[in-house]
Amino acid sequence: MIHRAHQIAPVPNGPELARYIGRTRRDFLRDVAGVALGSALVSGSPFLYGQATQKKRKVIVVTFGGGARDQETFAPEGQHNIPNMLQMLAPQSSFFTHVTNAGILGHYVATASLTTGVYETLNNFAVTPPEHPTVFEYFRKDLKRPSSDTWVVAPSNGFNRIGESNSRSFGPGHGAGVILPKHLLEAASAGRTGDFAHLLQDNYENPFNAARLGGSEVELQQLDRILKLSVSDFTAHARTASSPDELSMYIVKQLMREESPSLLWITLHDIDIAHSGAYSLYVDAIRRTDRLCADLWDSVQKDPEYAGNTTLLILPDFGRDADTDAGANGFQHHRTGGAASRTTWMMALGAGVRHGVVYDRPVQSIDLVPTLGAMMGFSAGLSNGSLIRELL
Repeated sequence: MIHRAHQIAPVPNGPELARYIGRTRRDFLRDVAGVALGSALVSGSPFLYGQATQKKRKVIVVTFGGGARDQETFAPEGQHNIPNMLQMLAPQSSFFTHVTNAGILGHYVATASLTTGVYETLNNFAVTPPEHPTVFEYFRKDLKRPSSDTWVVAPSNGFNRIGESNSRSFGPGHGAGVILPKHLLEAASAGRTGDFAHLLQDNYENPFNAARLGGSEVELQQLDRILKLSVSDFTAHARTASSPDELSMYIVKQLMREESPSLLWITLHDIDIAHSGAYSLYVDAIRRTDRLCADLWDSVQKDPEYAGNTTLLILPDFGRDADTDAGANGFQHHRTGGAASRTTWMMALGAGVRHGVVYDRPVQSIDLVPTLGAMMGFSAGLSNGSLIRELL
């Protein structure tokens, strides 16, 4: 259903723009999704009082990789691109309208910052692990969890080293397992990649960048042991997938079914096709991401290991340039560092989350890691972020 549009006031310039973006998201969500304005001065988390306390808590993080602008999503003119988020997910969620990424606006380095709670400064195209401890290492070390209890499913442009850091205080082998569906597919097809060319495009900014295998990445010979998938079954399903993110979500569901990890991190990346300059493909990717996020939440509700005790957090790694940014190409890139490319949002739903509430208070993307620690019972002592108390 398409709702009436707001009459939008003239857009401000300078430092007021970030606050304007957040307020616009708030007003739109209150109108369309029926959410209420929240306050940080709230009682304890409902997770403490429900039946979920009797079950092992799980957290799934989805990064809306590639970034998406408000005019194609949470602005009135973009609402038709995210019907599932607006009509199904937002009314169940706590929605944060003003999330700032003050770090480097590259997809790998931004995701590394999200996983460490520190604005990392590594080369976005370098095959290198984060410098600071990751949320996966904090989780496993403090809670003494096995490697099977935390996983990352990610695009293959360098993300094979995202699972664990270079931090000497944690050491090798204490991070998350990493599954890169594109690398698995390339190996499974034994070089006959013609049928899967649309799934193997690796990096729209630098298509010649190919990450080397390494770190804790799952390789082809582990496909059957971990995911209970034969090579033939995997390639057969790949033939039915229309995008890399659909293939990633297939792997995610297999992981949930076979391993039931307590901490699962998923990076969706189809939206980054915007770098190719094709606006229609960028919008199609937003619509697909909207559908996949809803499909994941539906799978959580149907899985007895996850239903009732899982918190899902969805947030972009960053935004994209505004049409009015000097030296930018609008939706195509995120090069200016302006408010439109740095001001994003976060949606949280499930166990421990208040339903239908929108929060205006500015938070930073690096606040996610210490908040996950407080939610799950581990310390993120080397993170620079602050607690998002509305989720605790």
